[in-house]
Amino acid sequence: MSGKSCCMPSSAANPCRSGAGAHLARAEGADVPTPDWIELPGGRFRMGTDSDEGYVDDGEGPSRDVVLSPFAIAATTVTNADFSRFVRATQHITDAEQAGVSYVFYLQIDPGLRQSVRQVPRGLPWWMPVEFACWQRPEGPGSSIAERPDHPVVHVSWHDAQAYCDWAGCRLPTEAEWEYAARGGLEGQRFAWGDSSDLESHCNVWRGRFPDGPTPGWRPGPVSVTALPPNGHGLHHATGNVWQWCADWFSARYHQETADLDPWQQCITGRRSQRGGSFLCHASYCNRYRVAGRNSNTPASTSSNCGFRVARRNALGA
Repeated sequence: MSGKSCCMPSSAANPCRSGAGAHLARAEGADVPTPDWIELPGGRFRMGTDSDEGYVDDGEGPSRDVVLSPFAIAATTVTNADFSRFVRATQHITDAEQAGVSYVFYLQIDPGLRQSVRQVPRGLPWWMPVEFACWQRPEGPGSSIAERPDHPVVHVSWHDAQAYCDWAGCRLPTEAEWEYAARGGLEGQRFAWGDSSDLESHCNVWRGRFPDGPTPGWRPGPVSVTALPPNGHGLHHATGNVWQWCADWFSARYHQETADLDPWQQCITGRRSQRGGSFLCHASYCNRYRVAGRNSNTPASTSSNCGFRVARRNALGA
């Protein structure tokens, strides 16, 4: 397939911005959130896909055998409550806050505010740059996370995610670790739960006609990080809900350029890898909620459908 992107536009913010990209010291003794860690043994698994259901330009294949060292990964993406503790402890200012603007899907925005937006990204008219939208105000002025502590934090750049990891003593998962965990022990399956197309029971992706006809009763946006059952490894929302930043730089030749043992794309390409899809994915336009699906964006980019999950070496790791 040729790729279409409902995913998100790239930010015009400087990807080398020093503030959000600065590394923070590990918070010894601080009030650091403790994730529900899932210890995984690693080993050999089949990564990627050879299916034509994937996107050639995304480099989803060719599939290959990959071997991973033991690692641990969080059962959920980082929540608003988690990120709030990080900001209180460090006074971190996110890329979106420094830029004064972030992208919000148009049906998430109050109609009155929507009318005030005069310019949208070319080819992505459903994305609106909203002034003052950020992790604390996901839909812009007037919105709040006060009633959403258990929702995934959004409007965070790769820099912001990395800063959180530096503080919390963890890291972002590599693409290979993410896919191993998302597959939940199933080999060769399309989704985190198998091959069944029963999406509503397993992941929060677009329901209805994309982008202007959501199913009545379903509201476009993230839901609680534990709102749906976990996959075979215990990950909630392994796919869907929000995109998840990974440690790698993105390359469409990932499977040709990285090692078969603990692959990690470290060659600078200007874009960071993202996995999992979001509430905006739909089979008619962008089916990147498959476990082999890949995406990328510039490291300073932020939007209302992107967050992150953390990882670490486990007790068996080197």
